[in-house]
Amino acid sequence: MNDILRSSTCACGQVRCTGIGQPILSAVCYCDDCQAGGHQIESLPNAGAVLEDDGGTAYLTYRDDRFSCVEGAHLLVAYKIRERAPTQRFVASCCNTAMYLKFGPGHWVSAYRRRFEGDLPAIEMRTQTQFRASRAKLPDDAPSYRRFPPRLFWRLVLSRFAMMLGR
Repeated sequence: MNDILRSSTCACGQVRCTGIGQPILSAVCYCDDCQAGGHQIESLPNAGAVLEDDGGTAYLTYRDDRFSCVEGAHLLVAYKIRERAPTQRFVASCCNTAMYLKFGPGHWVSAYRRRFEGDLPAIEMRTQTQFRASRAKLPDDAPSYRRFPPRLFWRLVLSRFAMMLGR
């Protein structure tokens, strides 16, 4: 593991999370759940933007063992778009800032990219573009996929093996 330490903070600074090393992935998701979750959070009082201008949600995805809330964890509130949804979106209740989401059965955390400071890795892919509502031209900064591509699942599988081996 390299020595990269990235911090994300809520708008008022009471909640701080860290990601260690390179993320599994830096991506923008356009799935209907990410869009619905973004709208849900953005509708909270004084909440900031979650969705990008074109409706996507940008994430840095970290393994569970490389991401943690280091300050203000008691202020985090979990939101679901449906009662049985496997994904929870964590929001800093102090200022209604979206911090990260956790897919229940997975071994990863997808942290909202816009909450991080400093030099960030380039966007590597745009996924689930079939749900993209914007008519604006899709950015060409990374490959775009109508669904979740096999490459995404491969990265998740490799990260799980590395996590099991303690690497």
